Amino acid sequence: MDRTFHPQNVLQYCPRCGCRQFEPYGVKASKCGTCGFVFYYNAATAVAAIIRDSQNRVLLTKRAFDPGKGTLDLPGGFVDPLESAETALCREIKEELELEIVSKDYKGSFPNTYVYGGVMYFTCDLVYECTVASYEHIAANDDVVAAQFYKITEQVIEQVGAESIRKILRRFCLSK
Repeated sequence: MDRTFHPQNVLQYCPRCGCRQFEPYGVKASKCGTCGFVFYYNAATAVAAIIRDSQNRVLLTKRAFDPGKGTLDLPGGFVDPLESAETALCREIKEELELEIVSKDYKGSFPNTYVYGGVMYFTCDLVYECTVASYEHIAANDDVVAAQFYKITEQVIEQVGAESIRKILRRFCLSK
């Protein structure tokens, strides 16, 4: 892992007291030498949906913003504070695509990192296989500029921005 943008190398001041004695404290935290505050670099939870059409193609979106602006992605997003992963999944799919999830099957979790604003963020992407009520009103909204069904091949996977999503597609969707 490239540590250039790791929070321990980027965040230099204590978020509590503003002191510059904010130093690495193990591999997952930084500690203030003045007030003793410890800040842990925990992973944020995100959800991703595998949605297939009747031809077994997978619905991919095109990202509207960085990180990965213009690259392909599975629909989904971050879990809000005090929100369940399942609620976030339904909310994100509704916000991004105007689709209503009628069933979901948890498939697994995939760690991820990405750089945004010069800081590396850690996520844990939870993937679900989903069915939706109808594709009749599908529309790209929110942080999605396009949505299309794809037969998943290595060439398609190469257009995906996040390494965790590439792993998910290879594991669950790659056409054989």
